[in-house]
Amino acid sequence: MSNLTRDFFIGLSNNKLLNKSAKKWGFRMGAEKFVAGTTIESVTKTVNELNARGISCTLDRLGEFVSDEAEAMEAKEESIRLLEKIHVENIDCHLSIKLTQMGLDIDQDFCIQNMFEILHVADQYNIFINIDMEDYAHYQQTLDVLQILKKDYENVGTVIQAYLYRTEADLDSLEDVRLRLVKGAYKENEEVAFQDKADIDRNFIAIAKKRLLGETFTSIATHDHHIINELKSFILENNIDKNTYEFQMLYGFRNDMQYDLANEGYNFCTYIPFGTDWFGYFMRRMAERPQNINLVVKDAFYTKDNNLKKGPVITGVVAGALVLALLRRGKR
Repeated sequence: MSNLTRDFFIGLSNNKLLNKSAKKWGFRMGAEKFVAGTTIESVTKTVNELNARGISCTLDRLGEFVSDEAEAMEAKEESIRLLEKIHVENIDCHLSIKLTQMGLDIDQDFCIQNMFEILHVADQYNIFINIDMEDYAHYQQTLDVLQILKKDYENVGTVIQAYLYRTEADLDSLEDVRLRLVKGAYKENEEVAFQDKADIDRNFIAIAKKRLLGETFTSIATHDHHIINELKSFILENNIDKNTYEFQMLYGFRNDMQYDLANEGYNFCTYIPFGTDWFGYFMRRMAERPQNINLVVKDAFYTKDNNLKKGPVITGVVAGALVLALLRRGKR
């Protein structure tokens, strides 16, 4: 995908007016393929279905860049209710949490207190908490908060992004931290991040191999079958203990490959987002891969038999017109 198209969708993901309006729309434009409902009940049903296939899950209650204390407190309380649901239903699942959703942009101490309350409950139930890495503006602050939390709790880790220049150098200080390795989904400038896909892929593979040779658990999060196949060969050649890693993919992406990896005996985890604040996440997924756009367009406009739909065409046109109208309104 061209950088122009990628920048367009990332721009949409950051548009506050569109994000706010999307909460009122409900799911549109194929978002239901990648977001597993809006409620705890709907998402735990999905987890149970994947668990039955031998797949573990991590849940992300969507929302970020919160600027209101009440909203952050609500996110904290729902995370705790989700932990209680996981415990009661005894499902194979952990949580992924963004610090900005817990109030990092409001006050760091306030955010840390919210995280301590979540980690306390998670520790009682033996549930892992993964701190999602966000844009580069929050990178160092996220690592600083992680180190504070780890002084009292071991059941917490974070994410490292292969597109950042500094990531490999940061591995030494994260040697004993459970990590999820991703390529990176935010737009960062060339001063801090690789811009070329080939460079990002090379760094991803180098970091993955370094982690695999260590002893601390790593989630290898990619949909790229070329990278997965190379790492599978590396794992076999080096007799890597399968209990030290897992493959991970996003909900709704390459489902057949997810099932195949689980059936082959690899530990596999599906990252499942849910909630009403779906628009920013959905737009970033559109920015990542042109195949995602093709998938959504095909689903919106065509039946399974490749016949043009009638109703959804009108819906798609209206939705597109609404987006353009809101964009123009947001520029005023």
